[in-house]
Amino acid sequence: MTAAPRTAPRTDTHLDTEAIRRLPKAVLHDHLDGGLRPATVVELADAAGHTLPTTDPDELAAWYVEAAGSGDLVRYIATFEHTLAVMQTREGLLRTAEEYALDLAADGVVYGEVRYAPELMVNGGLTLGEVVATVQEGLAAGMAKAAAAGTPVRVGTLLCGMRMFDRTREVADLAVAFRDAGVVGFDIAGAEDGFPPADHLAAFEHLRRESVPFTIHAGEAHGLPSIHQALQVCGAQRIGHGVRITEDIVDGKLGRLAGWVRDRRIALEMCPTSNLQTGAAASIAEHPITTLKDLGFRVTLNTDNRLVSGTTMTREMSLLVEQAGWTAADLRTVTVNAVKSAFIPFDERNALLRDVVLPGYESAL
Repeated sequence: MTAAPRTAPRTDTHLDTEAIRRLPKAVLHDHLDGGLRPATVVELADAAGHTLPTTDPDELAAWYVEAAGSGDLVRYIATFEHTLAVMQTREGLLRTAEEYALDLAADGVVYGEVRYAPELMVNGGLTLGEVVATVQEGLAAGMAKAAAAGTPVRVGTLLCGMRMFDRTREVADLAVAFRDAGVVGFDIAGAEDGFPPADHLAAFEHLRRESVPFTIHAGEAHGLPSIHQALQVCGAQRIGHGVRITEDIVDGKLGRLAGWVRDRRIALEMCPTSNLQTGAAASIAEHPITTLKDLGFRVTLNTDNRLVSGTTMTREMSLLVEQAGWTAADLRTVTVNAVKSAFIPFDERNALLRDVVLPGYESAL
């Protein structure tokens, strides 16, 4: 893509970190097993007899960021060994899910969608259904505590099938079964290159028949063919990451696929810090999210994995303000985009925008 980002980032001086933390936020792309508290990993690993690289929470947090910053998506994914090791029991799932909701609320998030793969959490003897029910119980406890503290957050769940395995149809069945119990959609995750989304077409066709929305990781480690297949063959309503849609944009002119994505308002779940770690982007200033926003794409801002990337929504927003010249209006745009593209009913999205998000930005504009 030859369309350039803004040449001279402008700093919105009244948007310091605390001001940004207070802004209402919405996150659509965040993995439960990538967002644990370091201290929780240490405590649960000790109880499970699992060996960690270090038992110091601060050192463990630094280890995650360093290991994930290799520029290699496969190594990035491998860092999940230790978080998954402590999410194999009812106790571990309840605690991590409850803390997930509380951590979002503390970061000013008012709506979040958390995704995880139930099939990766059955080594302790839980069934797929028990994993989902337990996570929902933990999230409900966290949301209740956040509301009682005056920082309400709504968290919906996306169930992930692992694209390199063969249980995606089972997980799709779970998404259908739990759609009235907090599960709002479906995704496939895992190594993208070499595992095309159409390999799981039966799962996506089943979800369409049952009117369950889904997103697909595409356009991160693999390019336009992955995005095209996710949209035009599998029927995804959103795209996870999608940074390589820029390969279909030359001198600001959109190709057919890029035009389809923009014109149909297909949300791109963009994760700047994560994309830097995996080598999908060179810097925050040069990350495609800014150019795509300016071209009118429905971009959304996300954390992907808060522990692994050492980030929060406040940090992602702050980086874009400081290094890419974003303003409060830009932050409002991506937040509104996220709420509009959430996998919850239209009237609930409208109420969230009208009553929470838009009023929350009035003083910042």
